[in-house]
Amino acid sequence: MKQSLKQYNQKRDFLKTQEPIGKLRKKGAKLIFVVQHHLARKDHYDFRLEWNGVLLSFAVPKGPSFSHKDKRLAIHVEDHPYDYHNFEGVIPKGEYGGGPVMVWDTGYYEPFSGFTTDISSHQQALKFFLKGTKLYGKWILIPFKDQQWLLVKEQDSFLGFRNISLLDYSVKTFRKMEDII
Repeated sequence: MKQSLKQYNQKRDFLKTQEPIGKLRKKGAKLIFVVQHHLARKDHYDFRLEWNGVLLSFAVPKGPSFSHKDKRLAIHVEDHPYDYHNFEGVIPKGEYGGGPVMVWDTGYYEPFSGFTTDISSHQQALKFFLKGTKLYGKWILIPFKDQQWLLVKEQDSFLGFRNISLLDYSVKTFRKMEDII
């Protein structure tokens, strides 16, 4: 099954939100990833990997961890358009996902294994190497149950024990969340 943005587009009123309209992207030279800090109904991080013209998207309640000992819940949500990787701003109150969104990290990634065309029925772990501003090194998304996955930093020379709350600025604009609101 080809990746689709139908669900993404149906959930949004583009006359009210500045989020980009969903459209597929032609394959680029490098695959991008983005992590957006999102203060919606619940504070969380949106972890997104470009794949087949869209951003595969996972809501990570606690955000990524720099420790290989931590397993972070990552809930697979609807695919987002490629142009969403640049979105930083406020989704209007009352709209789907209403609240401020910050580009917390972005960069490129290299897939190692497990990537197929249909992520929704995935039963195999996704392994990849991130090359971001804040996140770097080997990572893995492990299918858990239904649309729930576990995001884990694999053991490599890029392990760290930093607290992500100390890295509370946008890599796009260097603003803090309170400056975006």
